[in-house]
Amino acid sequence: MAKLKIIALILIVLVVGVGGYFLFGNYSDGYRAGTLIKFSKKGVIFKTYEGELNLGMVLNDQQPGVSVANIWKFSVKGSEDELHRKLQEALLKGKRVKVHYDEKFFQFAWRGDTKYIVDEVDILN
Repeated sequence: MAKLKIIALILIVLVVGVGGYFLFGNYSDGYRAGTLIKFSKKGVIFKTYEGELNLGMVLNDQQPGVSVANIWKFSVKGSEDELHRKLQEALLKGKRVKVHYDEKFFQFAWRGDTKYIVDEVDILN
């Protein structure tokens, strides 16, 4: 009976540890730069800030002379007022931005609509 309790405890600790890693850990992080084309607050139950960044045009290999817009969708870290102010300023002035993001393993409704969470913004000249 004691061995069964120890095995159950080990399994619970493993499940909580792995679950915590996937919930709070990052799959990747990095920077992207482009022109902000959308920044909004949306959601039914969980209100989150969402944005879209135009990374520039990409040439289509199958159809020469045709370019395709390269739009990157992201969510913004929750309660960062300075971050929201910078993004709104860049959008209204049409400035390019460089953003730092963390890519999460899974998308959760309370974090945003995407796995990409922006936590830092620099407005470029």
